[in-house]
Amino acid sequence: MKAISQRFTRPIQISYTRNQSSIATAIPIDEHDPIWTHTETHSSYPTRLPNLHKTLQKCAKERLSMEGMACHSYIIQYRLWENTLTSNILINMYSKCGLLNYARKVFDEMPERSLVSWNTMIGSYTQNGNEKEALDLFVQMQRFGTEFSEFTVSGVLCACASEFKVFECRQLHAFALKASMLTNIFVGTALLDVYAKCDLLEDAIRVFEYMPERSAVTWSSMVAGYVKNELFEEALVMFRKVQVTGVEFNQFIISSVLAACAAIAAKIEGVQAHAVLFKTGFIVNFFVCSSLVDMYSKCGSINEAYSVFSHVDDRNVVLLNAMISGFSRHGRSMEAMILFEKMQQIGLQPNEVTYVSVLSACAHMGLVKEGKKYFDLMVKEHNLSPNVFHYSCMVDILGRTGLIEEAKTLIDQMPFEATASIWGSLLSSCRVYNNVELAEIAAKHLFEIEPDNAGNHVLLSNIYAANRQWDEVIQTRKLLKETEVKKERGKSWIEIKDKVHAFMVGERNHDRIGEIYEKLEGLIEEMRKFGYRCETQHDLHNVEDDKKEELLRHHSEKLAFVFGLMCLPCSAPIRIMKNLRICGDCHAFMKLASKITGREIVVRDTNRFHHFRDGLCSCGEFW
Repeated sequence: MKAISQRFTRPIQISYTRNQSSIATAIPIDEHDPIWTHTETHSSYPTRLPNLHKTLQKCAKERLSMEGMACHSYIIQYRLWENTLTSNILINMYSKCGLLNYARKVFDEMPERSLVSWNTMIGSYTQNGNEKEALDLFVQMQRFGTEFSEFTVSGVLCACASEFKVFECRQLHAFALKASMLTNIFVGTALLDVYAKCDLLEDAIRVFEYMPERSAVTWSSMVAGYVKNELFEEALVMFRKVQVTGVEFNQFIISSVLAACAAIAAKIEGVQAHAVLFKTGFIVNFFVCSSLVDMYSKCGSINEAYSVFSHVDDRNVVLLNAMISGFSRHGRSMEAMILFEKMQQIGLQPNEVTYVSVLSACAHMGLVKEGKKYFDLMVKEHNLSPNVFHYSCMVDILGRTGLIEEAKTLIDQMPFEATASIWGSLLSSCRVYNNVELAEIAAKHLFEIEPDNAGNHVLLSNIYAANRQWDEVIQTRKLLKETEVKKERGKSWIEIKDKVHAFMVGERNHDRIGEIYEKLEGLIEEMRKFGYRCETQHDLHNVEDDKKEELLRHHSEKLAFVFGLMCLPCSAPIRIMKNLRICGDCHAFMKLASKITGREIVVRDTNRFHHFRDGLCSCGEFW
């Protein structure tokens, strides 16, 4: 191939007409060229093509478009385009090089098209993101009455998956059923993949259960479908079934499993998936390593995440982004910014995702000056246009530090409409700094954008309550009741011995709840000796302080902590996950509990991770 590259140094232009005189550049033939192995004269038709085909296939594999065009000039000069196999290989070569227009011209000029020709062209469109053209070509194929195969149908289904075309998918489902192809492993896998990506998981499950044979790709698609539809526990159950069946793992199924573990903080399952990675050898894959880093950081194990990261020699942007995001999530802003600088030192350019992570790191620690610097840097240094996520981070940075008016000004100056996330960030800041006027503005927008989110009504009500505007509290809660929007109840969960234990505020259903309450009361009595008192200002119900204290004492994260204290070894950290933001009283409770018990406590709420050690929290009281 190197020899070919040395010979073909001139730009090559190819005309696709069948007249040889129209060839713009005629490449001289070397009779000793290994491509041409024949005994006839140059003007005659070559009798053997294998070497030419091998050269074209190598051009396709190594994306050598110029060398491939040079071979094409030979083909035109010697009228080899009449050979169907040669044309098919040409179509594949141009497709792999991203030259779809050339591939289509070769296809259109073919005097005879076999089934492989159609499949190759349809596959070329799908692989290069031209799904509409793939579907159109399939329709054209049917009009011509060309026979089709399972590869044709599965290729078109893949195009439907990328375009999320539910109607076309159902038509193809009926088409495959009529053609008795539904039991084919390629068609079935492609079909369930489309349904899963189109959020029609029940249809995907039915296809999966109907299949008599399943490959590693089939199982992988099903696990990925559960993850996409946020059915993470079901994804892990499916993974266990894969292990039982003995199907060979691939990197995609492991990545999906790690994503499921990260979403529900199932560290034990994640460690098991990590072990599988070592066994299968996929640990060297960039994307798998990135998923592994993300899993450990979202499970509260940032040190393990960094350990995985540090053992990867060749790093790419995806892996670095995962690590920077992990540092940011755990409030380790300095490490996030240092890694951001190292990224550029090794020649990797930050992208939009990188800047979201580093701006989030600034928000978690209230670093206004640094946040503004990075926001300007992404435009001036790396020529990136700030998107809605970057603006959301900046609003968060300004709002958290009390610069609420400046945050509102930034929202007004944005080149696009503010999202629920941006208005929600402003509303939260108004809660901290008791800015009722801007809170009402933010809440009004939120009620319009997401009318079914009861949390916005509750937060506005809490702002009124904090300012003792009880009439407004009554009106807000009345509106909430009239709209019949249900408030999300606070829930905390902890994983112990491969089982997840969930708790609600005032929990009564856990089989050891009596022991938990008894242990909690004893702990609170001991903490009172160190000056602990329930911070009743964090309960905004219009009731007496003793009632507020009772409500706060039985918050879900306290119950989960006590259960962890009862069940986990003394040396093990207690990791608690929560679906809402941790309240101020629970935050104070965890700090003192970590000092009295000598335990490390990690709490993940909807906003960040809090690491409690020796009476201190990693957030530095900025949360």
